[in-house]
Amino acid sequence: MMTASERITSHINDLADWRGQLLARLRELIRGAAPELVEDWKWNTPVWSHNGNVLAAGAFRDHVKVNFFKGASLDDPQRLFNAGLDAKATRAIDIHEGDRLNEPALKTLIRAAVAQTSGKPTRKRR
Repeated sequence: MMTASERITSHINDLADWRGQLLARLRELIRGAAPELVEDWKWNTPVWSHNGNVLAAGAFRDHVKVNFFKGASLDDPQRLFNAGLDAKATRAIDIHEGDRLNEPALKTLIRAAVAQTSGKPTRKRR
């Protein structure tokens, strides 16, 4: 049986278009931002977790969705979240072909999401 990481690699290779390239890049960014994240394969989608689900990245027909499971409670000063803004807990970033990715801001968001599940405060106290 394939490991979760092998499933993700296989999924990326199966896409074989800009979505696969983007998922591979997102995976690099996620691993670089937070090496402590564990790769999982849930709901037919790559999921990264640390004391619970942190984020998922799913390929759809015309976009790739990066879903932060507790995104609603994260600060997003660069306004990366552009989807699921009405959801109670989650927030998502929909990326379409040709979109520029703000990689530093995404890494900051990933680190904040991990800190959240680690029980470390990420918000600055006023």
